[in-house]
Amino acid sequence: MNSAERPAGEPRKVEVSLGKRSYSIEIGTGNLADVASFVHDISRATHVVLVTDEHLEATHAATVAERLDGTNATVDMVVIEPGEESKSIEMAEHLWEKMLELGTDRKSVVVAVGGGVVGDLAGFAAATFARGLDFFQVPTTLLAQVDSSVGGKTGVNLPGAKNMVGAFWQPRGVLVDTAVLATLPAREYRAGLAEAVKYGVILDADFFAYLETRRDGLIDRNDEVLRHVIARSCELKAQVVAADERETSGRRAVLNYGHTFAHAIEAVNGYGEMLHGEAVAVGMACASRLAERLGRVDAEFSRRQNALLAHLGLPLVLPAVSIDRLLEAMQHDKKTEHGRLRFVLPTRLGHVELVGNVSADDARWALESTK
Repeated sequence: MNSAERPAGEPRKVEVSLGKRSYSIEIGTGNLADVASFVHDISRATHVVLVTDEHLEATHAATVAERLDGTNATVDMVVIEPGEESKSIEMAEHLWEKMLELGTDRKSVVVAVGGGVVGDLAGFAAATFARGLDFFQVPTTLLAQVDSSVGGKTGVNLPGAKNMVGAFWQPRGVLVDTAVLATLPAREYRAGLAEAVKYGVILDADFFAYLETRRDGLIDRNDEVLRHVIARSCELKAQVVAADERETSGRRAVLNYGHTFAHAIEAVNGYGEMLHGEAVAVGMACASRLAERLGRVDAEFSRRQNALLAHLGLPLVLPAVSIDRLLEAMQHDKKTEHGRLRFVLPTRLGHVELVGNVSADDARWALESTK
């Protein structure tokens, strides 16, 4: 697809300001065709390790490989099994061994084409192989486009704790094409909307209101609406990441609204049983109920948040899992300090805070209230 054939719509660019590690997020419709120049202009790569999954091997990943081949770079595609189960130490080791076999060295570049699992795993491999390789993200799911492809968090899961092993490793660039979302299954698309709603809840009440008024456009995958939603989500995340890249000040913790509950649900329910965005939606419902119990927000806050999530087709009910096991899993959350539970909780729409010393009884009540 050349530029003249692209659907109408102004592309957007978001800058992630991190000094020497700064990079751009290019957001458009039909701009996957420009991936070769996007990567080559930044890295001058002569060897590309393209990491993708089986669902994309013959479609979007093939398109990216074909475009990169046109730059005279050697392109080696490594294909993993789709699903959260691939975010494992075993799969990371498989990538390291494959990269060694392919002659990957410090001048090689890793390009991730896929959703959050591919991006997190490929980023972790890039961060650790040969003590660090240049890395590009080409996210193909809405969740990855609005959230996981930005900010430099990479890693894998342990059986009892999500994202517990990893590294902060910023990409050199992120290319987002809303056109690829046309092929995304409806359930995965809806799961990505949860993270967009999260950004409105935690940082921007006006953006939340925009999502409410454009919810039908979101459901219909309107490219103009999507470009704005993705760009604003990335802008908000970029601001937080620039202020607290490595989670040392506590500022970046606000991005984990709903995630303490969500990660426990995923670990106990089994990775892959619920999509990450689905677990986040349930986690947000739990978090707002906890905030109500602690007198931080009123019932109208939860009603408004949950009404939008429900309209977008996201779950709000806790799956049939043991509350005791969920509470135990929360003890492994990275925000827990010396065994004391901490949660990101709202005080109003557009503002959240990290709250410590939350009792297990209060957390249990929040979980019970969403069953």
